[in-house]
Amino acid sequence: MSVRTQSSEEPAETVHRAGFACFVGRPNAGKSTLTNALVGQKVAITSNRPQTTRHTVRGIVHREDAQLILVDTPGLHKPRTLLGERLNDVVRTTWAEVDVIGFCLPANEKLGPGDRFIAKELAGIRKTPKIAIVTKTDLVDSKALAEQLIAIDQLGKELGIAWAEIVPVSATANQQVDLLADLLTPLLPEGPALYPEGDLTDEPEQVMVAELIREAALEGVRDELPHSIAVVVEEMLPREDRPADKPLLDIHANVFIERPSQKGIIIGPKGKRLKDVGIKSRKQIEALLGTPVFLDLHVKVAKDWQRDPKQLRRLGF
Repeated sequence: MSVRTQSSEEPAETVHRAGFACFVGRPNAGKSTLTNALVGQKVAITSNRPQTTRHTVRGIVHREDAQLILVDTPGLHKPRTLLGERLNDVVRTTWAEVDVIGFCLPANEKLGPGDRFIAKELAGIRKTPKIAIVTKTDLVDSKALAEQLIAIDQLGKELGIAWAEIVPVSATANQQVDLLADLLTPLLPEGPALYPEGDLTDEPEQVMVAELIREAALEGVRDELPHSIAVVVEEMLPREDRPADKPLLDIHANVFIERPSQKGIIIGPKGKRLKDVGIKSRKQIEALLGTPVFLDLHVKVAKDWQRDPKQLRRLGF
């Protein structure tokens, strides 16, 4: 078993590589946080609620020797709704199209049925190289980490997965994140950069804005709501008659929930929660777009949208 830790003796390589990598793992395994740490800017939404990433957000890591495009897929899980099935299909399609797969396994949780479920699926994808990434290493001591590394090595042997690397990282403490990029790079095909320098994601801005609002709306909400929230940005328009040095962007967005009874939870007493969601997400949106924003939020009911193909389409799934 080869476990990688930082070393200064990396061979000099002059070829340029460019390609796609995706992080997989059960919900809340640290995939989005890792994407953000590698890119160095917030592009994927992170939340301590499982299953928050619904769109394929590509984070782009620009290096002198390579361009690594990170595709962030929803967590693979046993589906209970039509939305769940569609999310799983998105995951499998993505796996077949990328150049390398990073399987994220948190250091602070023993391998469970969810991890095995994903590992079995991965074993079926023969050609794509796979790196096992042990995330959240800042939460455990060296003994627990060693046990997790051995367990992951065993899991690979059991299912016939030859890990290209097993690498422990902590995205929040920024430990070994650069090393991970160094290990992913040689697994990419040779070729020129696929995106212009300076691009960090190819997600349309409207989708990213909707994700930031959704992230703020998820925070502190009771457990029954996470999968019931969808956000659609209806329009984003620069405010007319503003001087060039004082632009203002008007954003009108709807937060959709499934049942009228959920409305009160999102809005909060005297509208306080919705106001907090607006303040929090506006700050993030302004940081993302680099311009002052006026955010107009409305909460609407789209009855049982997760089970209705027509509504799923309308909400962008």
